[in-house]
Amino acid sequence: MLPKLLYIDPGTGSMLFTVLLSVIGAAVYSVRVLANKLSAGGGRRKRPREGGASIAVFSDNKRYWNVFEPVCRELGKRGREVAYYTASKDDPVFSCGLPYVKPEYLGPGNKAYRKLNSISASVLLSTTPGLDVYQWKRSPGVGCYVHIPHAASEVVLYRMFGLDYYDTVLLSGEYQAEGIRALEKLRSLPAKDLRMVGIPYMDEMVRRLENAGPAPDHPLTVLLAPSWGKGAIFGKYGGKVLDALLSTGYHVIVRPHPQNMTVEKDMMDRIIADHPASDRLEWNFDVDNFEVLRRSDILISDFSGIIFDFTLVYDKPVIYTEPELDLSPYDAWWLKDMPLWTFSALPRLGMRLGEDNMQDVKSIIDSCLTDPRFAEGRRQVKAETWAHFGEGAACAADVLEEKYAQVCGKEDGKA
Repeated sequence: MLPKLLYIDPGTGSMLFTVLLSVIGAAVYSVRVLANKLSAGGGRRKRPREGGASIAVFSDNKRYWNVFEPVCRELGKRGREVAYYTASKDDPVFSCGLPYVKPEYLGPGNKAYRKLNSISASVLLSTTPGLDVYQWKRSPGVGCYVHIPHAASEVVLYRMFGLDYYDTVLLSGEYQAEGIRALEKLRSLPAKDLRMVGIPYMDEMVRRLENAGPAPDHPLTVLLAPSWGKGAIFGKYGGKVLDALLSTGYHVIVRPHPQNMTVEKDMMDRIIADHPASDRLEWNFDVDNFEVLRRSDILISDFSGIIFDFTLVYDKPVIYTEPELDLSPYDAWWLKDMPLWTFSALPRLGMRLGEDNMQDVKSIIDSCLTDPRFAEGRRQVKAETWAHFGEGAACAADVLEEKYAQVCGKEDGKA
């Protein structure tokens, strides 16, 4: 039996353990910052090992093919091969038919990161945050790491230190750059090369929509597309939001987030059992969301990036719920005095839905569909977050070729 002086109750022990982990984490982070500074002060980066790819892509999930495809196509037009590393065995890249894209399946999760940690490439493009923070380490064989966001929203809503160790970040709005610069200042990080290139995948969506023409005749349709977690729509309201929507008489499509069906499967099984598909309620699990967005007249969501896809590409209003978002795990926590652009954009795009007004959801829907101020709001938000409209893939490819030229010491960027 331990002497009384050596006994620590479980609650206190847990607290002390948490404090210890925090101290260790802070120390590790400080060492990394110092190493990054020394690397930046040392002048030129290492060149990649001979035999590596000139430009490579890493995708941690098949759903990001739409982000990379326009850029890969543009690089192919310029005669540039792309090594495409993916953590999804069924990634669409394997059936894309693009001869200049060379796909390789790395395996799932940590297996993929272990391989990434030693690959060789002049430039590597990815939408995955957390480089050199957790399992994914910078490879000495990679000359330049480039990040491209997969949504038109704040990059400071990534998990903490999400972009700290990237060299270059491709952006679509000035508010994104302001957040990154503020974090660099707070953390004494060397300045990343920030490039305004626009949103290649949304440019592609616009072209696809123009080619598809008007949506087929359909009843007025409300699309419910939540994110996941306790602060998301189903986490906060459960099936009550569906009860309210069905009472409107409008056609309702529900498109759950992929994480709803894995992390929150028990909850979703109950909601689906209580609200089975019918002529007025449709559950949608398509991998490609193009058609379901095209035939919906209004979207209800929370903090999902689909809000900007829907309202800016399809030029339709949205209804949003205010998430109870705990910022402590995110980079935004460090920027408490900097208002989040997303929360200033949402009221211009549509109206808020909450517990207090859910019984009025039909009038909210009708107002959003008819009030001209939301059309003007979409115009404003589009101007703020969609630089180089229609030119995103070309602008991104320009940056990648420039970085390749810098890494390899070539003037023209050609191999």
